[in-house]
Amino acid sequence: MLFALEWCEFSWSIHRLFAKAGISYRTVNLDGPEYRDEAWAAHVRRAVGERSGAPTIPQIYIANRHIGGATETFDACIDGSLAVLLSEVGQTVETDRLGNAYDFLPKWLHPRGHAAAPQNPASQAA
Repeated sequence: MLFALEWCEFSWSIHRLFAKAGISYRTVNLDGPEYRDEAWAAHVRRAVGERSGAPTIPQIYIANRHIGGATETFDACIDGSLAVLLSEVGQTVETDRLGNAYDFLPKWLHPRGHAAAPQNPASQAA
């Protein structure tokens, strides 16, 4: 389950990652037409924040287990734990063929997570 915003670049990045990995999921766009009632949308967003412990969107759940937002999902993809969780619910994906999950973020964003790690100076000299 992906709680997302239609206009959010982090939500777009998760959509692209899941599409490329072949991960089936359901999206609840909190700014979509189903949530035109601003009070209802605010209530749902508040409930997602209370349950996840994070006020940010997107928030991702697999089988009622909170994975986190975009960066936590990218980290889980990179360390293999996302594939393990998905296999536990019957989805087989090969996240290792995706490369660096942070590459799904728009290029204009400042580097995050594994993408922000300093390069090895010896590899830069080559």
